[in-house]
Amino acid sequence: MAERVAVVTGAGSGVGRAAALALLNDGWAVALAGRRKDALEETAGMAKSGSALAVPTDVCDADSVAALFAAIKSRFGRLDVLFNNAGGNVPSTNFGDFTWEQWTSVVAVNLNGMFLCASAAFRMMRDQAPQGGRIINNGSISAHAPRPGSVAYTSTKHAITGLTKSIALDGRKFDIACGQIDIGNAATPMTARMARGVPQANGEVKVEPTMDADHVGNAVRFMADLPPDTNVQFITIMATKMPFVGRG
Repeated sequence: MAERVAVVTGAGSGVGRAAALALLNDGWAVALAGRRKDALEETAGMAKSGSALAVPTDVCDADSVAALFAAIKSRFGRLDVLFNNAGGNVPSTNFGDFTWEQWTSVVAVNLNGMFLCASAAFRMMRDQAPQGGRIINNGSISAHAPRPGSVAYTSTKHAITGLTKSIALDGRKFDIACGQIDIGNAATPMTARMARGVPQANGEVKVEPTMDADHVGNAVRFMADLPPDTNVQFITIMATKMPFVGRG
């Protein structure tokens, strides 16, 4: 089998690390993108197989993203999958007190950064031979329902659903598939606050159940392993008892 090549953004921790390791251990060559070289190298060192390339990257910077994809082309010659995962948030803040600086900091990573990476991957997949590939965007449970005090995060994750659909439509003639994974309460540094309790819609603060991030990594690997004529358009993976379905 020809070498399969993926790039995972935000690969230095959490869901990105879990997905990168799932792909590496499945025999993929994986470019690991993230801001901290030491964290990326730590991820690479945890893999049992596969070929890893650590590329420090700021997804908010167009030149940095261009350098990432140039490194992938130079090392591997092609790209089969992008897991467009890097994201961030700010502390829970009521809409009336939410600042422009908070808004732009979240939009820069969660929307602009995901556009830059998807755009670069799309062009590489379109222009390579054989043509085609797959883009997997990290949405969120927040792409369906907001948490209190999360206007920027929720807005950007709703926007990712539009990005996913647009890429899926425009990618058809180039054999580029695009799907979205919506994650609820994976246990990562970003969700550590769940153990202390998080605000609920009724004003209470409650501890919420979480799940192992490795299950998310395996779901991403499942999507990546699909043949070119098959796509998971949307998948939701979540802690079974988290307050999402119904009234919580």
